[in-house]
Amino acid sequence: MNQGPLSVHELVQGIRKLVESVEPWQRLWVQGELSGVKHHSSGHWYFTLKDELAQIRGVMFRRDAQSLTKPLTDGMSVLVFGRIGVFERDGQTQVYATIIQDIGAGVQFQKLEALKKKLYEEGLFSRPKRAIPGLPKAIGVITSGQGAARYDIETVAHRRFPGMPLKLFPVLVQGSEAPRAIVSALEQAYREDISVLIIGRGGGSKEDLMAFNDEEVVRTVARSVVPVISAVGHEIDTTLVDLVADFRAPTPSAAAEVAVPEKARLIAWLDQLDQRLLQAMKRRVQWERTRVEGWTTHGILSDGTRLVDVRREILDRLDERRDRAWERMIQAWHLRLERLYASLKAMNPAAVLIRGYTYVSDERGHLVAKDDVRQGGRYEVHWYNGTCWMRSETSGEEDNT
Repeated sequence: MNQGPLSVHELVQGIRKLVESVEPWQRLWVQGELSGVKHHSSGHWYFTLKDELAQIRGVMFRRDAQSLTKPLTDGMSVLVFGRIGVFERDGQTQVYATIIQDIGAGVQFQKLEALKKKLYEEGLFSRPKRAIPGLPKAIGVITSGQGAARYDIETVAHRRFPGMPLKLFPVLVQGSEAPRAIVSALEQAYREDISVLIIGRGGGSKEDLMAFNDEEVVRTVARSVVPVISAVGHEIDTTLVDLVADFRAPTPSAAAEVAVPEKARLIAWLDQLDQRLLQAMKRRVQWERTRVEGWTTHGILSDGTRLVDVRREILDRLDERRDRAWERMIQAWHLRLERLYASLKAMNPAAVLIRGYTYVSDERGHLVAKDDVRQGGRYEVHWYNGTCWMRSETSGEEDNT
């Protein structure tokens, strides 16, 4: 063996030869669950084969993929036949599959689907989404303290709004301790004075993103008192946190674009509002000036006697209406009196006497009929031109002829 230092290439080659020299590793069956499945345009299938304790990368070349009865999908539980090898370019040990048999949904996939269904039935994914504030006081960021996501968010925020307060809550974003760390960071963020919260990380395999499928993490996000923007992985990746958040961004950079307003545009908008307000005030002042000028040039103000003349004309019309009303009332009374006079005249007994009639009354002034005349009685005969007293020599019963 060469006693000098080995190059990286020599080391990886040695490992590959060692692995390939182990006969049992060149023809074996492996059972696991597929994750991170990608179908390349060349026809090759790339995937991760995993169980609850470990995972290994795998590839199935196009010539072998022709034997597949259906496309490979994430969460598929499979039996893989192939060999173990080392890919020299990145030194990764991987499975080179020649046969893949579908044996149903994987355990982790089933658990994730069951949790998704449970949370959906509770209504966590159908809650009304809150609007992202147009001008936040401060923005909370929950992500890895050293990851690319943090620097992407900070870069975009500084570009769009220099000086915008960002409150970072660094956490583990993968691994068994990540869910507990994320929950703790969320609870801490809820006690801060922030307007919106970004939670996420950069890309990775589905296993790397599993912390954002944790039930406690999802429920804690749902309890947020401020709008939450989810930016977990890439656009093709979907986690339960994405479903419960108020807004889902494809990347951390895109999340910052949504959360942080563009200062220059806000300033331009404020300038536009200022100009519109100024123009509105000018129009209002001009309108008021025109209205006042209209009053000052009004004939009443320029010639005060016009107002008196108008009032005098009104009084003259009222006097005229009064006189006419008085005349109509007098005429109505005259007509009524004439009708009463005619009625009284028609009822005057003297009018009958003028036509040649007389009537007789006794000493008491009572009218006397023929049968009331008594012998020796004294009666007054009335003509139209006077009266005279006469004494009856006979009674009214003596002569009925």
